[in-house]
Amino acid sequence: MSAAEELNRPARADLRFAVIGAGMSGLLAAIKLEEAGFRQVEIFEREGDLGGTWRDNTYPGLSCDVPSHVYRYRFAPNPHWTRRFSSGGEIWQYLDKVARDYGVRDRIRFNSEIVRAEWDGAAWQLTTKGGETEIFDIVITATGVLRDPVMPDIPGLEDFERPVFHSARWDHSHDWRGKRMGLIGTGSTAIQITAAVAKEVGKLSLFQRTAQWVVPVENPEISEREQEALAKDPKRMEELYFFLADRFQNTFARAVVGDAEELAKVEKACEENLATVKDPELRAKLTPNYQAACKRLIMSDTFYEEVQRDTVEVVTEGIERIERNGVRTKDGRLHEIDLLVCATGFEAHKFMRPMQIVGRDGHTLDEEWAEANRAYRSIGIPGFPNFFTIVGPNSPIGNFSLIMISEMQFAYIMRLVDRIASGEAREIEPSREATDRFNGAIADAMTGTVWVSGCSSWYLDRNGNPAMWPWDFERFEEEMAEPDFNDFRIVS
Repeated sequence: MSAAEELNRPARADLRFAVIGAGMSGLLAAIKLEEAGFRQVEIFEREGDLGGTWRDNTYPGLSCDVPSHVYRYRFAPNPHWTRRFSSGGEIWQYLDKVARDYGVRDRIRFNSEIVRAEWDGAAWQLTTKGGETEIFDIVITATGVLRDPVMPDIPGLEDFERPVFHSARWDHSHDWRGKRMGLIGTGSTAIQITAAVAKEVGKLSLFQRTAQWVVPVENPEISEREQEALAKDPKRMEELYFFLADRFQNTFARAVVGDAEELAKVEKACEENLATVKDPELRAKLTPNYQAACKRLIMSDTFYEEVQRDTVEVVTEGIERIERNGVRTKDGRLHEIDLLVCATGFEAHKFMRPMQIVGRDGHTLDEEWAEANRAYRSIGIPGFPNFFTIVGPNSPIGNFSLIMISEMQFAYIMRLVDRIASGEAREIEPSREATDRFNGAIADAMTGTVWVSGCSSWYLDRNGNPAMWPWDFERFEEEMAEPDFNDFRIVS
């Protein structure tokens, strides 16, 4: 260790950290902890590779709906994105490269699912699925949101004799080209798949329960010349980051939390895009009956073009059952198909569960969250000392770039960790009163957002309340800038 590193080394550099999850947020935490001088950092990943969402999803047409030059770590700019909105594969390659460049890939413990975490009064005891137990001073969970797929509860699904799989577990051993594909769902995944496969399938039956609003956002290639120019000029790349971030935060992000003028622009763009569907019957099928942005807006400039092909049928009759060779709708019609893809979403409100988490005095997370998932500023839970979450409850996952969210939340967590590392505190957790106050403010502010305008979406928790961030980016930035230690229970 150099003299400079030794000087910057925290007083308690021996603190033992467990980072749970090796997706985008987990990699961030591991890299930044090591950068801060901590050397005892274990990264647990339940799967066999890193990448989270971008590892699991490999379906045709997969891309991010946040501009490439914003969807990256601040400390690891990438001049070589090939499109305005990156493909899933390109994002995974980026995460893999960052993990290798910063030396954390080789330290990830793959196929090591944590099934139990218990506070023993002084530290956390973690138990893996394989039965191993280890002790840690601080736990940071980065388990993600859209990770556990939900298969539809449709009678007869097990009777289908041909390939059937969830879109997040795409089976590439089955070639869909020239085949009759059934696709259940019309969220962003299904719309991306439709736009990607419509040209080459024999027939696509798109089973739609709810129509979606679609914003016509182009996704042009970024030329090699532009990539090289960015590579040679880091300042230009940083300026592009801030320009795109500002556009994102001050347009769409404002629209969903009550900016009527911005929301009107979004609505107009959606309506004009829908008007490009020539057939009035198909256009009627694709017309939502709720306000734009109430569900997560879908960005595509090709979906309406592709869905109008003769090879695509939008089916709005409800599904009665699945049979051995197709899908029977409630009008009695059998839609014969060769393979069935379920783009039916995820269990978005599990967070770190089904992990059993036992906090102070034997109080469990299941007990704490019996009525609703509640955290303080999305990062801490009363009764669970030295236990922090990245992208926890009410994180602004529908408003901003997820990487920006994670970076700001982790910086906030590090200010709490600094109190422990300096020796000023042994335990730190948000107080009950502060957590209740924060969640009360969220509930009050949610009434002004588009998410309560009358639609059903995965944003809503089991009580029907949006589990989102109801304020603008400036409020999030302000909340994350510096902890108010009066809101914490601190044990010295």
